This record gives sequence, C-alpha cells and structure tokens, in this order.
Amino acid sequence: MELVVDRLTKQYKNKIAVDRVSLKFHNGVYGLLGGNGAGKTTFMRMLCGILTPTGGTITYDGIDVATEEYRAILGYLPQDFGYYPDFSGRDFLMYMASLKGLNKREARRKTDKLLDLVSLSDVAKKKIKTYSGGMKQRIGIAQALLNEPQILVLDEPTAGLDPKERVRFRNLIESLGKENIVILSTHIVSDVERIADRILMMREGQIIFNGGQEEVEGDLEEFYLKEFGELD
Repeated sequence: MELVVDRLTKQYKNKIAVDRVSLKFHNGVYGLLGGNGAGKTTFMRMLCGILTPTGGTITYDGIDVATEEYRAILGYLPQDFGYYPDFSGRDFLMYMASLKGLNKREARRKTDKLLDLVSLSDVAKKKIKTYSGGMKQRIGIAQALLNEPQILVLDEPTAGLDPKERVRFRNLIESLGKENIVILSTHIVSDVERIADRILMMREGQIIFNGGQEEVEGDLEEFYLKEFGELD
C-alpha cells in the first residue's frame, strides 16, 4: 500500500502554508519535525481531508483524499481532540463507534479490545475528566483506531505528557507502525529519534529533509539545529 502526496499546496491570501510538497508513505512510523508555523498542522489536516488543498493531490492506492472510501481507512488524533468529560472511557468509545457506523456488537468488541491495547481497561468506567493527560491521549488514540485504519495521523500526541506517559505512548505508536502508515507530527525531537523509521523536517511549508535514521549525522537534535536552525 502507498500513500502518495503530489505537489501539495495550501495558500491563505498572501501566505503559503504548504508549498508543493511531494512524498510517498508506506508501512512504518514517519516523524514530522518543525517549529511553530512550519506548516505541519496544515499538512496533516489536508492528509485527513479536513482542509482542501489549493493545489496538488493526495491518494492512497489511487483513492482520492476527498472520498468516503479514503476516510474509511483513516484514523486521526488532532492536537486537541474533542471528548465529553462526563462520559466514561467506555461510553466515549461506544459513542464514537456509533458515529463511525459500527453496529453495537462490533462496537463493544472493538471498544474492549482497544481499551486493553491502550491499557485503560481498569479505568474504563471512570469519567474522562478524571483521567490524566496521558490517559486522555490514550483514549484519543483508541478512538482513532476504532475503524482499524491503515493510515494513522497523530498531531503532537505527546505534548504535555510526563516522561513515563511519553514512553508508554511511544511504545504504542511504534507497535502500530508495523502494519500501518503512522504519521507523527511533533516538535519534540526525542520522540521522533526513538521510534521513527523515517524523519521528515518541515520549514516554511517545505520539506527540507526526508531520510532514515542512518542518514542523520550523530544526535538528531544537534543535526536539526545545525542544518536547519532552532526549533521553537
């Protein structure tokens, strides 16, 4: 399977947020690095069909991003995902499953499976407003996985997490990348360094580096700062 981004562009009046980006994705974890304003979130939102490109195309095995068929194989965790604080973790996943068209039996099966996957089975009946930041992020990734997506897009998923939660979350993302395309946007270099199969660096709407870990000279953060300037 192949996700193809071809000359993707997004322009807002006089600002070009994403500038003719062309990339190909296969199974694995892709870490997208860049400072604030680099164009990462705009790029991710176009990958998810939320924003319409000014130019260029996004296709998955020939399926266009604007189609229901594409959305059916997509999972998305935005930087600030919406949840209902008075819902329990289980009720929230059941509700999201119904929105995605799953019947009650299938929704229950997948909810139980995903709660176990993200290590939240023991707090499944507790309200989300009682969850820690890391637990909320894990329920967020669980809802993104309800439709068994082949493409998983994660925007700043480890921001604000404590070190223990970040390690747990990185391990989960790494395991998901074995059978899926996982695109992880972040400004936390250490997260990318530990789990990404391929590293993308973005500045002013353009991809300024696209390579594997073996192509990075020494420490990734030092490489970034040396070659491309400071992260925000």
